[in-house]
Amino acid sequence: MALPEGIEEALCRCGGIAGLMERLPGNEALERESALFRALADPLRLKILAMLAVQPLCVCVIREVLGIADSKLSYHLAVLKKAGLVAGEAQGNWIIYSLTDLGGAVWARRIGTAKDREKE
Repeated sequence: MALPEGIEEALCRCGGIAGLMERLPGNEALERESALFRALADPLRLKILAMLAVQPLCVCVIREVLGIADSKLSYHLAVLKKAGLVAGEAQGNWIIYSLTDLGGAVWARRIGTAKDREKE
């Protein structure tokens, strides 16, 4: 196959197609990252993360702030849990949600800094 000159030279430097393929992350890692990005792709889920970055909360408080139905909130929390960003802990009749270590790191690194950029 004919390649543009610059691409062909760079590809040769990294070991050709085989060298390029060796540098790619594995499918499992890509699936994890994909789930993470899907979880972060919804503004309501980002707002949930923002609230939980302030403090752990029960579903009733999250629902009140977002103004959404229980079923919709349940769906969004399930997406965040599946991505490993939040965890729920039963306390009597309540489930208290909080950021996981991953959720806190993602919030601080990827989203929390966006607020700082807004101030500039």
